[in-house]
Amino acid sequence: MRYAVLVTGPAGAGKSTFSGAFLTHLQTSKRTGHLVNLDPAASPTSFEYEPVIDIKDLVSLDDVMNELEYGPNGGLVYCFEYLLQNMDWLEEELGSYEDDYLIIDCPGQIELYTHHPFLPTLVQNLNRLGIRTCAVYLIESQFMEDRYKFFSGVLSAMSAMVNLEIPWINIMSKMDLVTANPDDNASGRNGLRARKDIARYLDPDPLLLASAPGRESNAQNPKFHALNQAIVQLIEDHPLVSFLPLDLTNPESIETVVSHIDYTMQYGEDEEPKEPHDLDEGDFQDLE
Repeated sequence: MRYAVLVTGPAGAGKSTFSGAFLTHLQTSKRTGHLVNLDPAASPTSFEYEPVIDIKDLVSLDDVMNELEYGPNGGLVYCFEYLLQNMDWLEEELGSYEDDYLIIDCPGQIELYTHHPFLPTLVQNLNRLGIRTCAVYLIESQFMEDRYKFFSGVLSAMSAMVNLEIPWINIMSKMDLVTANPDDNASGRNGLRARKDIARYLDPDPLLLASAPGRESNAQNPKFHALNQAIVQLIEDHPLVSFLPLDLTNPESIETVVSHIDYTMQYGEDEEPKEPHDLDEGDFQDLE
């Protein structure tokens, strides 16, 4: 059985950093994992590990922008439409990996997750190849500084979950930049938060939106107030989104996230026990 994790989320959420930490954890745990890059705009220096499969070997954003004179957003959409037309290339590249964890680093263009057909089609092809798939969606802790920005992230995560229809885990990244200590200026760049306050974001409390401080003028704008109330009602009626905190400076944090991914995909439940190979004299040469 092969497993694939789609690492998704907006730009700047730390997807490539998380992918590298994920691979490091797998190697430490004596498990096999490989990085797959599906971002045609990614710089080679952004990866801690070299991708074993790279969409840029098929099509790159720079080539599309130079030859077709597209902008960055249109060029990115073109790259994925081109990949959809050449899925046999991806299937051939994936065919050589058995019993492995494939960590698929995706780009940060939100519409690819919310309403573009690329990722649902990719998931269908992975399932057809017998690859068990789940997705993680990252937003960074800086979103907690602006409640409206945070709930836009919640809604985009919800939209992506509905669009892809696969096992899903939402992650609040860069939690090492949030502190509860007012004297800790180094790690508190993304705000000073009490533990109870953070919990209201990890398990989104819609009342945060209804009672955002400094926005008293909302009540004077009936349309804006009605929109907020509609969003609050939507989140209350469909409580699909909650977040796991991710602090890459804490090994237990990445361990918790990986264990949730394993559980979500039922990692190893279909595996047959492997018999050890027969020992011979050559196995003992290093002990002499």
